[in-house]
Amino acid sequence: MADESSDLVISEAKDAMQKSIAGFTHDLAKIRTGRANPALLEGLQVDYYGTPTPIKKLAQLNAPEARLITIQPFDRSAIAEIEKAIHKANLGVSPVSDGKIVRVPIPELTEERRKELVKQVKKLGEEHKIGVRNARRDAMTMVKDFQKDGDLAEDVAHQVSEKIQKLTDDYTAQIDKAVEAKESELMKV
Repeated sequence: MADESSDLVISEAKDAMQKSIAGFTHDLAKIRTGRANPALLEGLQVDYYGTPTPIKKLAQLNAPEARLITIQPFDRSAIAEIEKAIHKANLGVSPVSDGKIVRVPIPELTEERRKELVKQVKKLGEEHKIGVRNARRDAMTMVKDFQKDGDLAEDVAHQVSEKIQKLTDDYTAQIDKAVEAKESELMKV
């Protein structure tokens, strides 16, 4: 019973921490660097015949060049609304349309904007580290509950706690590494 309980606790902690990392990676992709990345526009909602619709469902997004995102709508009548949505999103980009494709040139980032984005990345990293620490807290609570119920011996509970702490340290280090990588990418001119 002790093995099942300890495996369950570690498994659940690992799942929760991986979800936090996955969320962080997803959020990080949305932060604009000097390079074109279609993920910058993926969260955009376009008013399509009165219904807010994700841009991914209305058009194909591509980055054919390092500083250009192209949006090819499935329905050309949506081009004006796509342009409006991009302007409304206040991303610091200006879409240009030729009636068939919307081109979004990605301008160089100013030094000031780079520093703002680095702060945003660090804040995002801290938020997701809190998610990892919350997973650790929940796992430690489970360990104490199993120990109190007699499902885990004290020495096994101690070993499980150490494994959970090691997982926490590993996932926190992954977040720190990703933050550093994104920071260097942002500050590269």
